[in-house]
Amino acid sequence: MTVTPMISINDGNLVVHGKTILTGVPDNIVLTPGSGVGLVAGAFIGATASHSKSHHVFPVGALEGLRFMCCFRFKLWWMTQRMGKCGKDIPLETQFMLVESKGGGEGVDQDDAQTIYTVFLPLLEGQFRAVLQGNDKNEIEICLESGDSAVETNQGLYLVYMHAGTNPFEVINQAVKAVEKHLQTFLHREKKRLPSFLDWFGWCTWDAFYTDVTAEGVEEGLKSLSEGGTPPRFLIIDDGWQQIENKAKEDAGAVVQEGAQFASRLTGIKENSKFRKNGEKNEQAIGLKHVVENAKQQHKVKNVYAWHALAGYWGGVKPAATGMEHYDTALAYPVQSPGVLGNQPDIVMDSLAVHGLGLVHPKKNIIETLGSGYGGRVSLTRSYQQALEASVARNFPDNGCISCMCHNTDGLYSSKQTAVVRASDDFYPRDPASHTIHISSVAYNTLFLGEFMQPDWDMFHSLHPAAEYHGAARAVGGCAIYVSDKPGNHNFDLLRKLVLPDGSVLRARLPGRPTRDSLFVDPARDGMSLLKVWNVNKCTGVVGVFNCQGAGWCKIEKKTRIHDTTPGTLTASVRASDVDCIAQVAGANWDGETVVYAYKSGELVRLPKGASMPVTLKYLEYELFHFCPINEITSNISFAPIGLLDMFNTGGAVEQVEIQMASDKSPEFFDGEISSELTTSLSENRSPTATISLKVRGCGRFGAYSSQRPLKCSVGNAVTDFIYDSATGLVTLNLPVPEKEMYRWPVEIQTRQRLPEFPYSKGISKIRSTKNIIVGLKKLWFPRLYISVLVLPEYSPAGSPNAEDGARILRFDTHKLSLFLARTLPINKIVENGACSSQVIEYRVCRQLSSPEIPDNNSASINSAENLSLQITRNLTNPTNSMEVDPSSLSHGSPPPEVKRSPDTCKDHIIFCI
Repeated sequence: MTVTPMISINDGNLVVHGKTILTGVPDNIVLTPGSGVGLVAGAFIGATASHSKSHHVFPVGALEGLRFMCCFRFKLWWMTQRMGKCGKDIPLETQFMLVESKGGGEGVDQDDAQTIYTVFLPLLEGQFRAVLQGNDKNEIEICLESGDSAVETNQGLYLVYMHAGTNPFEVINQAVKAVEKHLQTFLHREKKRLPSFLDWFGWCTWDAFYTDVTAEGVEEGLKSLSEGGTPPRFLIIDDGWQQIENKAKEDAGAVVQEGAQFASRLTGIKENSKFRKNGEKNEQAIGLKHVVENAKQQHKVKNVYAWHALAGYWGGVKPAATGMEHYDTALAYPVQSPGVLGNQPDIVMDSLAVHGLGLVHPKKNIIETLGSGYGGRVSLTRSYQQALEASVARNFPDNGCISCMCHNTDGLYSSKQTAVVRASDDFYPRDPASHTIHISSVAYNTLFLGEFMQPDWDMFHSLHPAAEYHGAARAVGGCAIYVSDKPGNHNFDLLRKLVLPDGSVLRARLPGRPTRDSLFVDPARDGMSLLKVWNVNKCTGVVGVFNCQGAGWCKIEKKTRIHDTTPGTLTASVRASDVDCIAQVAGANWDGETVVYAYKSGELVRLPKGASMPVTLKYLEYELFHFCPINEITSNISFAPIGLLDMFNTGGAVEQVEIQMASDKSPEFFDGEISSELTTSLSENRSPTATISLKVRGCGRFGAYSSQRPLKCSVGNAVTDFIYDSATGLVTLNLPVPEKEMYRWPVEIQTRQRLPEFPYSKGISKIRSTKNIIVGLKKLWFPRLYISVLVLPEYSPAGSPNAEDGARILRFDTHKLSLFLARTLPINKIVENGACSSQVIEYRVCRQLSSPEIPDNNSASINSAENLSLQITRNLTNPTNSMEVDPSSLSHGSPPPEVKRSPDTCKDHIIFCI
């Protein structure tokens, strides 16, 4: 039965792009083509049963010998990743799966076949929810349940959506959009409004105070961070502000144990006494209103958020609590999904079962527009999700909501408005097993969650052994940046790598996801792989590399544990193509060349298209590589913006680049004494000036790559000093602290082509690449020098160069353009005064470092009549075979050493005539 040319069931095999993915597909499994025009890349998997039930398990077929990556719920609220090669490796509660295969089927050379990526998305159908799981026969199974014994079915035609293609990120994106169109119950992330707090630094009270948070503690935390130069612009008041049953902890410093909080229920809808004026229960309360006003007025906080559970509190609402009677609360005892019980048989589930959950009846809930009835897990979750989003839309026009502990597909496929989702289990500062798996879990979960909302990487501590590791990961994650430091416990040197003085952050544009070569390896457990996460800024791409080995969720012990106490040092490589959509950032005329800036090492390297750069990391180490597409402005002017060199997300500072070209009508570096035979040629070969205008946000060291030394740089229309490293092309200048928030500095860099090109010189396109240059220095009868450049199309050691052989002569005034010549040859300094003799010496540059023909000091001194010495030094590491003058050698010297000729070994010829 062929459904589409791309996905079909043939002879009991599920075939995708000519490659068998599953074997032994049962007869009760059916495919329904996805909607679309032309060749359809997707199809729905359905199944039928002989009897109606509220819970079904349908085997779909055996998966063997193909790499896959999946995201599954290992806790009631959270997903993590798992990699495998066969069906039995697929865990319970799998909500997303990506399979890798070689297309083309039998008869196609697998080395030549394209890699095909197939995504499996278990869906909601009516009141039922589907997930995937594996069995001991290597079969993939669809687990279908309603969560309500009264809600039954015997079939589902749209239980799992499959989509396939050659780009994994596009496949996932297109798949979720196809499901969006099919279900019409949620919206893709791209259609949602992102709240503004994402671009500002924040502080959360949780790890600072846990449930002991007070109004005074909030004030202290905001003040502490602001005084350090990293002011929070959003505040999250976490658990501890509500009225609940007061069950005092024996140890005030104890950490809240997961699950224990389910014994507590909400007893009132207002803040507790800790947030009333002076803490007096019977005093006229100012409450949270006072806390919010103080935060905004005294500390310039823009947004204040308060944590609360969707059911009111962890254990819901206390039935018949004073003042809460009209909410008609009743205890409900949840019946857990078999998959959740299989992955999390712990105290949380026991607590729910023992204490129950105090639910407010949906029809009696204070939130308007709530859906009707329970009708099973899907209907109930959707009702609450709709009520939440209606409340946010009514009260928070900026769409300020972080959806947390919500990794079930009931909620994801029911969200039309919520735009931010916590992407992993918590940051646990005291659990050494949690840090590496936290980073890797967020990255892999984002492959799925990032299609629905902007993933949130959670808070972290700036003063912590893993603080830089966490901070660097968040910089590449495209997420909000916020910490949960105790007041006074901060690492401001670290925070300043993330936060600008105005409290804003340089956020990457997309959800940070694993690179293509990281998709099917296990950077947490395999002992071999580094995790690579990619993202883009407006003008650059970034790849974060992390050593995440050593810990992960254990399917046997059902918890996160350290499985390797001494993870090794690992090596990988990075390349521009790791940033999947870097070509879109670079533009249509990009030739694939980049410069890459390594944040930690400070190294800047120009990478040809397809070239890679190695990286070696120890456990809990990281590196951030910023890939900057090169603009080839002219044949020898190349430019690439890099960004703020001391910020984690360096390239996030560059928001706009514009390039303008101008040619001088009368080139200022010619003095008018031009040989007559050159007049026509020069008029056709102007030396163009490139003006690069940038908009840059932030302050500090700004860097850019330029193949030529800039003529000048300016910031805010004022000329500024800059440093140019000719070895790497790095231009650095300083941006002052702006007075306005989110200010974008206008930065301008002017550079000029070294010399005009000579189309008439045979085989020589640029002076920089010429192998034969003769430079003459003439002393005129007034104190200034002229430099003549004789460009030869060909040089024969046996003969004498002359103009009849095709030579061309250019003459420059050193008073006008000594700096230009320094870039051209390059020569660091030109002698602009003093008498010179008419001595002539030929210096033949040898490519062999150990040649006996060249003096040990690899130089030739040229003395003038007044014993002014000019030492010419060969830069043996420069592939352009340039010559340099050492300024320190401009002193009285001895007669020049003898330089012998050796035509067999010497290929570059430089003659200085003084």
